[in-house]
Amino acid sequence: MTVSLTDFISQLFSNSALLITTILTLAVILVNGWTDAPNAIATCVSTRSMSPKAAIIMAAIFNFLGVLVMTMFNAKVAMTIYNMVDFKGDSNVALIALCAAMFAIVIWATAAWWFGIPTSESHALIAGVSGAAIAFQGGIGGINMSEWVKVLYGLVLSIVLGFIVGWIVVKATELSCKRVDKSKTYGVFKFAQNAGGAGMAFMHGAQDGQKFMGVFMLGIFLARGQGTVTEFSIPLWLIILCSAVMALGTSIGGYRIIKAVGMDMVKLEPYQGFAACMAGIICLFTASTFGLPVSTTHTKTTAMMGVGAAKRVSAVDWRVVKDMMAAWFLTFPGCGLIAYLMVILFTKIL
Repeated sequence: MTVSLTDFISQLFSNSALLITTILTLAVILVNGWTDAPNAIATCVSTRSMSPKAAIIMAAIFNFLGVLVMTMFNAKVAMTIYNMVDFKGDSNVALIALCAAMFAIVIWATAAWWFGIPTSESHALIAGVSGAAIAFQGGIGGINMSEWVKVLYGLVLSIVLGFIVGWIVVKATELSCKRVDKSKTYGVFKFAQNAGGAGMAFMHGAQDGQKFMGVFMLGIFLARGQGTVTEFSIPLWLIILCSAVMALGTSIGGYRIIKAVGMDMVKLEPYQGFAACMAGIICLFTASTFGLPVSTTHTKTTAMMGVGAAKRVSAVDWRVVKDMMAAWFLTFPGCGLIAYLMVILFTKIL
């Protein structure tokens, strides 16, 4: 099942619930591009391979392409997110719950950006929607565990595998260039790192764009009273809309996040930045292929930790890592609880 652009536009201005849901969902996508996408280009900026402005523009372009291209070939991540929770029942109440979840995600993500903490909007989305579904269904029955378990797999993959692959890639890079004059490799790795940053931005769009489109489709079906839809195809117009909004969010900035990840946590040279980007790309592509909704923030950040630790453990500022980890682990209960309370509040006043 799908939704044509003409049907969507005609219903958008005649269905206030759909209009509100669309605005909130696009706001979450905008915030994701604004606060999450900068992780992809943090190494390019921190090693001075690119200026912040040029890197942000590059990220915006490749975020757009990532959403557009990957979704046309493989929409497994979107389907996982769509089927992760149970919003079946009263479509009007379910829609209120979904709006509450989107509102909670915007609050959580904006607060994290303000403090310069690279929290994961992917996990904020998962936590927010899950908390809303639990409030809507009145218990854990709001969670489809067969799909939700993929989130747990993705969490392990993004943290553990990101670190390990980062360590392996940088060691392999150092070994392959062991007998080469370091000064002669600087220009090569500067270019390679910029290409890797573009690849990371592409994979960020491929992963996160699909997550939000899955929620967008859920909102559309609920607004139309079709809460029982289980299979759908993502229309091209929605792919273009979501990728454009995410690109816009990225172009707004995100220097706070770039500074926290690329400058405060660990200092990298161009070849190390290249290794971190390649590790992130490998992990994200693997996850996207198998439909696992992983966090691009966790993947890229832990890859950078692995690269830094490969040089020496003290090369990583573990105090910064501690703050990041605390924010990561607080995202699920924190954003989920906010969404749960927002559902209760929204259903009382609406």
